Amino acid sequence: MSQQQKRSDILSLTGQFSERSKELRYRYSIESSVRADSRLALILVAVIFAMFGITDYNLLGLTPNYYLLLAMRIAVTGSCLVLAFVIGQIGGYAQRAWLHALPLWILAIGIILIVPLRPESLSTQITAIVVAIMAFYLLIPNLLTVATLASLFLSITFLAASMLYAGVTPTGAIRLGLLLVMANIVGYSSLRRLERLQRKQYALLNDERAQNRELTQEIKHRKSLEAQLRMVAERDTLTGVDSRSHFMKRAEALLQRSRLEEAPFCLFMIDVDHFKKINDTWGHTRGDVILTKIAAVCQQSLRPTDIIGRFGGEEFVVGLPHTSPADATVVAERLKHNVEALSLDNEFKDLQLSVTIGVAVATREDDLDALITRADNRLYEGKRDGRNRVVASS
Repeated sequence: MSQQQKRSDILSLTGQFSERSKELRYRYSIESSVRADSRLALILVAVIFAMFGITDYNLLGLTPNYYLLLAMRIAVTGSCLVLAFVIGQIGGYAQRAWLHALPLWILAIGIILIVPLRPESLSTQITAIVVAIMAFYLLIPNLLTVATLASLFLSITFLAASMLYAGVTPTGAIRLGLLLVMANIVGYSSLRRLERLQRKQYALLNDERAQNRELTQEIKHRKSLEAQLRMVAERDTLTGVDSRSHFMKRAEALLQRSRLEEAPFCLFMIDVDHFKKINDTWGHTRGDVILTKIAAVCQQSLRPTDIIGRFGGEEFVVGLPHTSPADATVVAERLKHNVEALSLDNEFKDLQLSVTIGVAVATREDDLDALITRADNRLYEGKRDGRNRVVASS
């Protein structure tokens, strides 16, 4: 979305999001801060409004009007304190915007009632009205629409009360009206700018979070692809054992380690007997199933430290670190026996599986290729001698 489109999401006059659901989400997001700020602002306003009772006494003394003003101030102050507590507990623009508007209307009515009870102090009240208007816009947290309506109500009724009870002339009323208009323009413009900025920040924050979520998903997807690629590179897709290249890498590392530790290292070459006949008889698909079962049996027959890979076709290669020739022969015999005992489906009931295994023992001069060649030679010796056997290098 372009910056121009983002700006158009916020209404020019009210400073709110044009999309109702987005506006509600924003209001919910600021609910806790609005409650705290409103509570503090209302307590402050209530204290200031009550303190002006001292001025009332200095101007009026113990007169009926003073007692009326005192009762009014007590009522307004008490209402503000009660609302401060209520808003602090359950306030929020999303569902209870009216609750936040209530203190403004109570304060506006209380301020207007001062005019008929203290008309002679109108000049000081004008200053108080301007301060009250700015407080409505900027001190007490509220929506721009609510603050504007309450401030306009305060301005219009104060102007009317001044003409009715304080004897303000039409010329004086015009001057007073211009002052109140200016105060409202400044307050409205300031709050509008603040509302728009806050919503722009919220929109930018949401965009950033969405981008972070997308980036996180992209990273997860990339990691998943990398894992799949590693799996493809490291694992034989049919049997699940190591691929030839990955086995060679691991076996080379184990062989080097065995040399450094002066530990024995053995290697098997395994060939599935008569596998071409199996493919010709049951088809390549069934042949793949059998090859997968044999690979699984081979893995189960080995130790956790041993490694196995598919060398090609029906041939497998096994590396056995820290394994003596005698132990390697025992492992090979166990593996051969487990393949013979492999249980197959009924369609293969006439098939007897077997493998031929060539075993080679590494010497200090051997590299991996030489070791594989020797194991391969032992394998072919076993195939020439009738298959289904283990042949170890002498």
